[in-house]
Amino acid sequence: MKSCGPPLNGRLRLANNRVMDTPTASPAGAGAAEETAAPLAAPSGIAPLKGAELIRSLVPRLPNAPGVYRMQDERGEVLYVGKAKSLKRRVPAYTKIGVLSARLQRMVALTRSMEFVTTASEVEALLLEANLIKRYRPTFNIVLRDDKSFPYIYLRYDHEWPMIGRQRGAKRAGRDYFGPFASSGAVNETLNALLRAFPLRSCPDSIFNVRSRPCLQYQIKRCSAPCVGRIDKESYAGLVVEVKEFLNGHTKDIQARLQEGMTAAAERMDYEAAAVYRDRLKAIAHVSSRQGINTDAVDDADIVAMHAEHGQACVQVFFYRGGRNYGNRAYYPGHTRDSTDAEVLAAFMAQFYSDRQPARLVLVSHDVAEQELLAEALAIRAGRKVEIAQPRRGDKRQLVEDALKNAREALARRMADTSAQEGLLEALAERIGLEAAPQRVEVYDNSHIQGTNAIGAFIVAGPEGFDRKSYRTFNIKGGLSSEALAEASEPLPASLPTFRAGDDFAMMREVLRRRFGRLIKEDPDRERAGWPDLVIIDGGAGQLGAAHEALDELGVRDVAILGVAKGPDRNAGRERFFMRGREAFSLDPRDPVLYFLQRLRDEAHRFAITTHRGRRAKAIGRSELDAVPGIGAKRKKALLQHFGSARGVSQAGLRDLEQVPGIDKAVARQVYDHFHDSR
Repeated sequence: MKSCGPPLNGRLRLANNRVMDTPTASPAGAGAAEETAAPLAAPSGIAPLKGAELIRSLVPRLPNAPGVYRMQDERGEVLYVGKAKSLKRRVPAYTKIGVLSARLQRMVALTRSMEFVTTASEVEALLLEANLIKRYRPTFNIVLRDDKSFPYIYLRYDHEWPMIGRQRGAKRAGRDYFGPFASSGAVNETLNALLRAFPLRSCPDSIFNVRSRPCLQYQIKRCSAPCVGRIDKESYAGLVVEVKEFLNGHTKDIQARLQEGMTAAAERMDYEAAAVYRDRLKAIAHVSSRQGINTDAVDDADIVAMHAEHGQACVQVFFYRGGRNYGNRAYYPGHTRDSTDAEVLAAFMAQFYSDRQPARLVLVSHDVAEQELLAEALAIRAGRKVEIAQPRRGDKRQLVEDALKNAREALARRMADTSAQEGLLEALAERIGLEAAPQRVEVYDNSHIQGTNAIGAFIVAGPEGFDRKSYRTFNIKGGLSSEALAEASEPLPASLPTFRAGDDFAMMREVLRRRFGRLIKEDPDRERAGWPDLVIIDGGAGQLGAAHEALDELGVRDVAILGVAKGPDRNAGRERFFMRGREAFSLDPRDPVLYFLQRLRDEAHRFAITTHRGRRAKAIGRSELDAVPGIGAKRKKALLQHFGSARGVSQAGLRDLEQVPGIDKAVARQVYDHFHDSR
């Protein structure tokens, strides 16, 4: 979870017979928990303690004060973050192994050190706990997996002609924000409809300030063209007020005014003006209808509903602003199997609102653990009172029931997808002879054009589908030519690639060496979930041999590798599969496992080629002059204007370079030496 960072009163670290203490800390946020301190020497002759023994040895030195504790493994990685009203009374619970769940028993067994931060109050401890969980994403905490920000509509006032737009991320001064909206699609659709009803400018200042005639937005009646004087400031200011009132929920007042204006214009037979009012009324009605379920039960409120089943949970969050539904989003918190519904909901809300503004009213579907404490923490975050309520009847309860129904259905769909995915993994294991269904599959692919801008990449899939947060890419810089290798007078460093650019086999070896070399370094005992059960590579016997060669060098011989080669005509459905110790084989063209493998391979190819294209586009945008030391934007521009191209600069003589405005003799010599010495 993440915290807004209340002041901390102090920090204490206890680890393997070492005691670290710091003076009172005042910085806000998790950064305060990262201060360093000089360790005292451990008593000689005493073996480092671990697990429950370590925790038991630390208890006598803990203060009877609120705070946050972190459990860490032997590499210092955070296993768990917790808060306590009293550290001295809370931490001993982890020494009673018999009453802990299997998950917590494993956590305690892996613990090699602990860190403690004391705070002024339990509320501050809760906020700091949320901060640290979101920062470290510990293995044994309930973790909010989807952490994307929400889009907002804003009105910007730092220009004489205010503009309307959409934004994600941190809020800026001089703007009013309306939302949040659950998705980019929802905010874009609402904004487009708003511009029909309230034709404000939506273009940036750089475009607005240079217009000499109306743009397309004016032609399609989504802007009033203030840039060229098609509307006066008073009328434009009226539009700004109206759109602000509308976004604040005062729709009926605006509709009434527009209807009066339309009637008055029709009575004086100004039918063009009446048509404008009519079109705006239709646009407002369209916006209102697109907001989903509108309600008079709440003004501004967030609805948080959770459904848990078979150790999995789905939390649906609905946003109501001004009585209109701004959309919803589903979340699937991790590590919920051993926690109660109240604990899951409390952990979710603490993390969810750690960097988001809660509504004044938050309606929940279940009791929330430490509800009053959480409400106080959210109030500190929002700078105003926040009420958390569980309605039992009436319209508010109906809103919660609607959200709860969505949570139930979303979890059912996810579980069905997971079940289907698990079935495919089990069938895959059967087809290729694995003892058990793989829980983590890594699929590798390379992408390059004749060896240039080479990219190696892998994607990850498991029982829950593609794990996109685990995707990785490798920049392959290529190696030395065979001529350069032959001319080398001294042995080359082992870390230097010694393959020819474009050698797919060598690229595959390099990628796998780097990937598994890092795994061995970070997790030699394979205690974490990062090790794959199955590696799939794009290629046939040659690529398979290169992959096994790389892993054999590292001593990794128990990871299955499957090579997938395209058919004779590169047609989907005629793939050949290669594994060590067996003949190449094919699958029935209608086998679901074949479709599954095709989907994995295509996803890896898509990811690799997309990354390659991005790198290639960057390379195209670079000039040879960018590599010359001391040549900035101005000198680069002067050289290109004088010689016409980077090639012209590279072929220029020293005296010619000295004639360029802004290029003195020293810089000219540097440019000349760069192009001629390198050759």
